[in-house]
Amino acid sequence: MNWLLILITFLGVNLDFFFILLFLLKKYDLKSVTVGYLIGLWMLLLLSFNVGQILAHFLPEWILGLLGFLPIYMALKDEDEDAREISHKSPVVITLVTYLSICAGCNLALFLPVLSDINTIQFIQVILMLTVLSILIIFIIKSIGQVKVVNNLMEKYGEILTKLVYIGVGIYVLFDSGLVAHIISWF
Repeated sequence: MNWLLILITFLGVNLDFFFILLFLLKKYDLKSVTVGYLIGLWMLLLLSFNVGQILAHFLPEWILGLLGFLPIYMALKDEDEDAREISHKSPVVITLVTYLSICAGCNLALFLPVLSDINTIQFIQVILMLTVLSILIIFIIKSIGQVKVVNNLMEKYGEILTKLVYIGVGIYVLFDSGLVAHIISWF
């Protein structure tokens, strides 16, 4: 299991949502936003892990390497995914639905290939690590939410950094799975 890849994948997938957290944390209490965010994260990680395990059971590892094209596709597509307006009154549900509407596709596309080759114990470790990291990030975002310079930099460079991370994760999965070596062996 590559912890650095999991960390980079997590940060890349959630980078756009971190901006939205700035707004959610200004509007709602810290506890509600944290609970909604963590529920969404756990749901998507669990789905990615389970689908990855099913695919890994039926397909050889080098074919699973084709999943590396998913993050590259996510980086190259031009659609901007904006948060949809939600009219529910619960801040937990607003945060959860916002997170799922913005990050579901990216999380599944990026975490599916990354989590497909780990076991259940490692998956629990990943969930624990990402939960602690998420809570730390929420506190950091809450504390810097009022700094104008940070907001301006993130608005200017956030999208390109997210795309670079997606492409990097995709390339890593393609090479790590043995897909590239398998293709080269054909020649």
